[in-house]
Amino acid sequence: MRRILGSLVMGIGLAAATAPALRAETLADALAFGYEHSGLLEQNRALLRAADEDVAQALSALRPVLNWSADARATRGPDPAGGTATDTAASASLTASLLLYDGGASRYAIDAQKALVLATRESLRGIEQQVLQRIVEAYLEIQRAIAFVDLRQNNLRLITQELRAARDRFEVGEVTRTDVSLAEARLAAARSQLAADEGALTQARAEFRAAVGRAPGNLSPAPDARIPSSLAEAQNIARRTHPALREAQQRVTVAELNIARAEAATRPEMTLSGGITVNDDFDDNERIGIDVGAPIYAGGRIASQVRQAQARRDAARGDLLNTARTIERNVANAYSFLAVARAGIEASGREVTAAQLAFDGLREEAALGARTTLDVLDAEQDLLDARTNLVSAQIDETLATYSVLAATGQLTAQQLGLAVQVYDPAAYYNLVRNAPAAKSEQGRALDRVLEAIGR
Repeated sequence: MRRILGSLVMGIGLAAATAPALRAETLADALAFGYEHSGLLEQNRALLRAADEDVAQALSALRPVLNWSADARATRGPDPAGGTATDTAASASLTASLLLYDGGASRYAIDAQKALVLATRESLRGIEQQVLQRIVEAYLEIQRAIAFVDLRQNNLRLITQELRAARDRFEVGEVTRTDVSLAEARLAAARSQLAADEGALTQARAEFRAAVGRAPGNLSPAPDARIPSSLAEAQNIARRTHPALREAQQRVTVAELNIARAEAATRPEMTLSGGITVNDDFDDNERIGIDVGAPIYAGGRIASQVRQAQARRDAARGDLLNTARTIERNVANAYSFLAVARAGIEASGREVTAAQLAFDGLREEAALGARTTLDVLDAEQDLLDARTNLVSAQIDETLATYSVLAATGQLTAQQLGLAVQVYDPAAYYNLVRNAPAAKSEQGRALDRVLEAIGR
């Protein structure tokens, strides 16, 4: 029965009459193009790079800080002789400071930012799944719309033939004007339905362009995705790999580290500082020292921040539990939709066979005068409905297999084996994790990377 859909969508040239029919476009082609030209993916990759920079900024708190300053002043005032005098002075300073100890607050901040980077990577993977799933749906909806238009056009041809036959029989007195009017009404309804399906096809093309980034070409039938053999296996995979679950786990880690960071605010902080100042007479003043301090009372602010961090940790744990349950439900629903689609294919296949036999028989009986035009039209409508249901069930089956992949967290460019250069979320992080200076060799390499990204 699955080959019925293939024969129906061979008329896909209707959807791409202006496209060169050099080679049929596959679902993998559409997925690859959409992956490489997705503005949503580019947006979230940039957000991931921004999160990578947060690690570098947190690390900088443990490194020496050097600053320079210079000033020049001129003052006018009376001199001892009763006139005015101008006094000028200038100086330049160089200061340095290094955090020696802060109770671990900076280390907790670094670890929290690293965990947040991992969470953002999983968020990016989730966005990738959304982008690819939208492309799959757009691709299949075009095939559904084209098949419906093809069926409607065939239905229109059959009704036109029935109308012509009814008029011929009316001319010789075999049927009444009512039979002709019924055929005319069905023809008008068929034209209206064809217009509606052509409108749906136009909408499907627009969604394809929005999802993929270009107009659809000559689309070939989409294959089913390779999915786990059982629901239990799929749920086990989802528990291990689904990006939403792994993101929620990392956010719990971030929240726990933020509790420790808030608690560290009550501990002493020790900073080594020094500097040198030179005036316009080249006299210098050097200093070095260690500053130690800790809060005694902060008006309850620190205790409130600890409680706030604990509340956020509890919220993150609740989100993790809810996310796990939602993923399990989505996997079960995806397999349920797949089972319904497969049952629909089997039932609709039998329905098409029976409806075809009924239509052929009624048509012959009508030619012999044993059946009315209405009987033939009703049989033709039943056959059309059966074929439409079969096409929808076949599209739904393919769509359900990709929904299973998405529900398990496997609908990614890498898992699908797309012919693209898969984005490496760790590449930029590896360049910035040591917080390179702007003028260093690594800093200049980063400038070149960002320049290439911005093109």
